[in-house]
Amino acid sequence: MSKLRIAMIGCGRIGEMYKEVFKTIGEQVEVAYAVDTKPERAEEFSESFPDCKAVTDYRECLDKHIDVFHIATPHHLHAPIAIDAMKHKINVLTEKPMAIELKDAEEMIKVSEEEKVKLGVIFQTRYVKGCMELKKLIEQGKLGKIVSARSYLSWSRTEDYYKGSDWKGTWDKEGGGVLIDQAIHSIDRVQWLIGDKVEWVEGNISTRYHKFIDVEDSSEALIKFNNGCLYHLFACNYYAYDAPIEIEIVGEKGKVGLKQDLAWVELEGQEHYEITDGYDGLSVGPDYWGCSHITQIKDYYNSIENDTPVYIDGKEGIKALEIIKGIYSSSKKGEKIYF
Repeated sequence: MSKLRIAMIGCGRIGEMYKEVFKTIGEQVEVAYAVDTKPERAEEFSESFPDCKAVTDYRECLDKHIDVFHIATPHHLHAPIAIDAMKHKINVLTEKPMAIELKDAEEMIKVSEEEKVKLGVIFQTRYVKGCMELKKLIEQGKLGKIVSARSYLSWSRTEDYYKGSDWKGTWDKEGGGVLIDQAIHSIDRVQWLIGDKVEWVEGNISTRYHKFIDVEDSSEALIKFNNGCLYHLFACNYYAYDAPIEIEIVGEKGKVGLKQDLAWVELEGQEHYEITDGYDGLSVGPDYWGCSHITQIKDYYNSIENDTPVYIDGKEGIKALEIIKGIYSSSKKGEKIYF
């Protein structure tokens, strides 16, 4: 089978993860282009791969027989680059969030269907083995009716973190703060584990500490699902360090949860136990990135090679964004937002 020709669009911080993934699965891919508006970043990335060309404009790659665009640019560029690529019959796997506006995310889904190309959204934390096992338990009805859920994120983002970026901390480029950038993964996992549509959202956002940014550094919200489950979330990024994310799902017959990537289970008539087998992944960068980028990327490539549905496609990728945009709207209007 011939290798997939890929272009890496955005070679910044998360680029180190992709670089190691591509090295590890070199039998599946040929890295043809490294693209970044900062030429030194593109050059540095390209040096790891033979015949990889460094360029500063993704449009140079559009008619070069590229199979996949990996998009890891600032948030506001995800949608326009993805749409342009898909209109050129190029498959797209983009980092989260898939867009910063729902209308743009919906357009991405529409174009992927019209052009018959594969659109995927990176939510690698779903692929953690413990998280997958919890999903199975819930789908098998082991918890009974799901009644409640919570997620708690308390991380640290310093003034230097924001001052070192020309897009972080802004509404027009990042699309928000702690919700859309940090908490989006835990929101995605909770809604996926609950497995139902949202009925309404009520929440608020605040900028309590980071007075040097335009967006929120804390948020609290209540989300009600159609099955009656109430999900409470809290997120802030002014804590002393990146504490492990905590998630809990409560059913009539027990409860399950995650502390970062360690899963635990407590069912009626059974002792509390943990799922400690971890995952087969690639550890690069901060702990909160996890090791499952490689798992999702390989799964996405298999969907192209076998022409099967993408597991986390645009319709899946938009779900967490819908909740986040609902919280933003609720905070602004001071009322519940119905879906």
